[in-house]
Amino acid sequence: MQFGIFSVSDVTTDPTTGHTPDDTERVRAILTIAKHADEAGLDVFATGEHHNPPFVASSPTTMLGYLAGVTKDITLSTATTLITTNDPVRIAEEYAMLQVISNGRMDLMMGRGNTGPVYPWFGQDIRQGIPLAIENYALVRRLWTEDVVDWEGKFRTPLQGFTATPRPLDGVPPFVWHGSIRSPEIAEQAAYYGDGFLHNNIFWPMSHTKQMVQFYRQRFEHYGHGRADQAIVGLGGQVFMRKNSQDAITEFRPYFDNAPVYGHGPTMEDFTRDTPLTVGSPQEVIDRYGSFIDDVGYYQRQMFLMDHAGLPLRTVLEQIDILASEVVPELRKIADAKRPEDVPANPPTHAERVAAAQAKGAAGATHVGDGGDEFTGKLAEEAL
Repeated sequence: MQFGIFSVSDVTTDPTTGHTPDDTERVRAILTIAKHADEAGLDVFATGEHHNPPFVASSPTTMLGYLAGVTKDITLSTATTLITTNDPVRIAEEYAMLQVISNGRMDLMMGRGNTGPVYPWFGQDIRQGIPLAIENYALVRRLWTEDVVDWEGKFRTPLQGFTATPRPLDGVPPFVWHGSIRSPEIAEQAAYYGDGFLHNNIFWPMSHTKQMVQFYRQRFEHYGHGRADQAIVGLGGQVFMRKNSQDAITEFRPYFDNAPVYGHGPTMEDFTRDTPLTVGSPQEVIDRYGSFIDDVGYYQRQMFLMDHAGLPLRTVLEQIDILASEVVPELRKIADAKRPEDVPANPPTHAERVAAAQAKGAAGATHVGDGGDEFTGKLAEEAL
């Protein structure tokens, strides 16, 4: 199992000091956090995509392209690539470029986002969110897997004889996750293509997460990609740790109570009971997150939100060190012990995908993948 961190890039006032970082300070802090995660030995760093204050991660490929040059081992990803409001041509080209620059040390997660106003800002209608996600991703796949594309759809101008550049590294597109919290149509989309499904359940109870993951697994098997338990699944989460549980609770409480994303709603005790938020000792985090496999089956990626709610950079770096040195080694042992032998331990690497494509005689050819526009019709045919 892979373990990593993701940033939503919020700019939030530290309630204990009153300090609010400006955009430049926050962006540079995120870069420092990603480099520190690499040095600490974590597997993945992911950034969200937002186009509105108080968030600053408006250009994921710029950030990840820089990080590709200053990190060594960590996989670079997105916590959201907005498939609905970005031009699919730009997505295909920008992430192929990132794939080339990082030498395949990347993947990405397609999502619709959770900010309604972003749709009209980019000329789209939020009521068309699901159809946009379906049509745009079908086009992205064709742009990655076909050298010359003729295409016409509902939401953008037609393409005639278009070739996206650069071509995917080694003729094999990046691995794609589809992220959804509550839309079975997106889980269906992930299953149809045999892609990964990431349920970023930071605000949801495990009962809901279990239901969504089970649906994706069933549909993955239905489309013939393997058994349900072999589907590629990721989960989100968030933790705050100190050696003593009470110290963690005392230190994190003002951040929870005052951050817009948490404050003025349920108590911290209610929130930690009903969501994956765990505030306590490293062993409490190990015990709780080590049990998630029992709920959703073995899964391949666990992501943690750590740099949020106004926490100072120094504290975030300390949290990464605790996670990497005390928590992740124990969670790896638990995950390894619970993994069935023929279930993938991790998401596929670029090298593994190239080898699989070569075995099919597909790597470097005009047509690397399958699927495409057919999914739009398939979704209407299949009963959700």
